[in-house]
Amino acid sequence: MSKSKAMSGNIRPTDMAAVLAPNKQGNVAVFPMIWGFTHEATSKPIINCRVETADQKSLWKDSWFRRRCVIPASWYYEWGIPPSEVGFHNEKEHHKLQKEKYAIQPEGAEIAYLAGLYRFEEHRGVQVPMFTVLTREAVAPVSSIHNRMPLILGKDSLRDWIRPNGDPNSIVKQALTKMIMEKAIDYPEPGYF
Repeated sequence: MSKSKAMSGNIRPTDMAAVLAPNKQGNVAVFPMIWGFTHEATSKPIINCRVETADQKSLWKDSWFRRRCVIPASWYYEWGIPPSEVGFHNEKEHHKLQKEKYAIQPEGAEIAYLAGLYRFEEHRGVQVPMFTVLTREAVAPVSSIHNRMPLILGKDSLRDWIRPNGDPNSIVKQALTKMIMEKAIDYPEPGYF
């Protein structure tokens, strides 16, 4: 049975998502893409790319310079140990702690624009657009639960980011760093008939 193309609102690796990328005229347009590059070294999708090495590693280098995209989201989720529990346990106990799910978004924004890279991969004889999310070192309060976070752009940086001839290094320096974080509420997934 093939995977359902219906979207629940939660996007997981290998799901299809609406991604902003340049059209043939170079303007921002929406394209369906699959989350996760594939690579012969692993059977798992490669869903994240460290911004610190994106311009150096062969898997990312071409996309870093020519195929950048933006993944709009209301927020993103991160699993972590509640900040109140950090530091009160030894290493052995630390791994046994129950992680909690947090919803994170830029302060004062309704949309988190996650910076990404994309490429086309051949799957069953068809060219399929695939994307990965760029990550950076986490900032507070996210750093209290995880050491990495997505690179999040301001709305005014989107066009420059996806422009194939843009300078990604200068745009990275403008990434948003003021985040709000709250314990996530899991809503039931919609049923499909």
